[in-house]
Amino acid sequence: MTEGVAQSVRLLAGRYQVGELVGRGGMADVHVGMDTRLGRRVAIKLLKPSLANDPAFRTRFRREAQDAAKMAHPTIVRIFDAGEESVRESSGAETLIPFIVMEYVDGRLLKDIIAQGPVDPAESCRIIEQVLTALEYSHRAGVVHRDIKPGNIMIASTGQVKVMDFGIARAISDSSATIAETSSILGTAQYFSPEQARGETVDARTDLYSTGVVLFELLTGRAPFRGDNPVAVAYQHVNSDALAPSSLNPAVSPALDAVVLRSLAKDRFERYQSAAEFREDVEAAASGSVPLRKQLATNDFNATLFGVNPSSVAGSEATLRQLTVDTDERVARTQNRPPVAWIWAGIASMVVIIAAVIFWTFNLAPAQLTGHVSVVVPSVAGQTYEDGSKSLTDKNLVPQKFTEASNTVAEGVIIRTDPEAGTTVTPGLQVNVYVSLGETPATVPNVSNMLEADAVKAITDKKLTYGSTTTTYSPDIKAGVVIDSDPKGGSTRRTDGTTIREGDTVNLIVSNGLVQVPDVTGQPIAGASATLTALQLNITVQVDDSCSGGVVAAQSIVGDNPQKSPITLRYCGKP
Repeated sequence: MTEGVAQSVRLLAGRYQVGELVGRGGMADVHVGMDTRLGRRVAIKLLKPSLANDPAFRTRFRREAQDAAKMAHPTIVRIFDAGEESVRESSGAETLIPFIVMEYVDGRLLKDIIAQGPVDPAESCRIIEQVLTALEYSHRAGVVHRDIKPGNIMIASTGQVKVMDFGIARAISDSSATIAETSSILGTAQYFSPEQARGETVDARTDLYSTGVVLFELLTGRAPFRGDNPVAVAYQHVNSDALAPSSLNPAVSPALDAVVLRSLAKDRFERYQSAAEFREDVEAAASGSVPLRKQLATNDFNATLFGVNPSSVAGSEATLRQLTVDTDERVARTQNRPPVAWIWAGIASMVVIIAAVIFWTFNLAPAQLTGHVSVVVPSVAGQTYEDGSKSLTDKNLVPQKFTEASNTVAEGVIIRTDPEAGTTVTPGLQVNVYVSLGETPATVPNVSNMLEADAVKAITDKKLTYGSTTTTYSPDIKAGVVIDSDPKGGSTRRTDGTTIREGDTVNLIVSNGLVQVPDVTGQPIAGASATLTALQLNITVQVDDSCSGGVVAAQSIVGDNPQKSPITLRYCGKP
């Protein structure tokens, strides 16, 4: 086990050599590293040890890292490996350091580039287009980043944009850490979406809002909302409208203004609905075109009133001009006025139609009325995943299985859903189903070279159960000192592949202080001497000229003997 945390953790997982510190954040430190097995340069992110105190975080961290590792795209920093390293502090306390091994990118963080001032609009658009390409890929894979900000975007020396830390924000925000803790980990509130600030469920549009904040900062050199503390900034995200970037940087075009302000809409339904849509408008604005806002059809409201379309010119001078125009200025009629009877017949028909629609609407069953636009998440907690997922599928929802440890819910049984039961959602929405893994997973402590009593205490401190002690021979470990454990120290799984959990039994293998001296008579003196030297015995060799062959003729001790025992070998020295 390594000693110390900051400086002496030199090798992770027996393979990754930790090198120079190249970055430091509220959540982690980043080092240059080397994968000694494959001989390639990597970046190693060491998360704060405080995060590992929560077993739920460790479970989510592993799951999210595995999901992020599946993503392979030129605009996303690859994750090669992730895990936890057991480390002993200088005080003697043992802790776990979560780590991520990532692709090494030779370049600069976007936050360092923005710190030098506004970026040229064309270059800003190029950067954001690649960020949105990364998000389009991740969103299709079902991964929402949750923490898009300049500190998580790298610009390689080749100009390639790389987005990193997919899934890590989710692992942190889903853990049992307090709001104060997570806010310090996730960084400033400058890139929060309104729904994040309100503590609501987030989706892909949250990433698009944060990307809009990054685009604003690229164009102006500052974030759209600033305050004395994170709470003040979060309040502005919810309640204040952003300025047009051109008001701070005249080089920004009106088209780019429109793109940025739409991306920063408070209502997520008014925002861009996909990364592809956002990217298309950025490309259009960068080329000098004005992005066309796609609007929903408004059937009934597109009818004209006295030749005026109220939905397109309501509140404008055009409306007033057309409604107050003199009769002589209007287009002359080309036919006579319809008979009064026709007018009354039309009115009567409209009344009948409206009455029928009202009657039909009020007589619909609630399920018929809302079945096509919303659905209520059913309660599936306490069911198996197979039964619960069927209930969700029957409601036209898409179940997505996640697992986590639970000391109260049996293995394989659903703990909860997100969104929770009773929430009204749109059909086709993904519902995260959290299934119990059973008791909390545990890691066997490394108790080698401890006294037996101390090893038993270390095992029970980890909420594991001490089983039994087996003694065995050792040439150098003193009697009563632990040689090994079963399962071995640092293990999270047994040899059969099952997970080690709190309460599981750990057995000890302890030195009996003896060595078992073999009978080496009749063997060549060189081989016999090597065998006994490996047992760390004190060997004395005597030559017997009465026999020949160079073999051992006799030895002073054999069988069980104390460590470091003296032994005399007599061998035949006659040619």
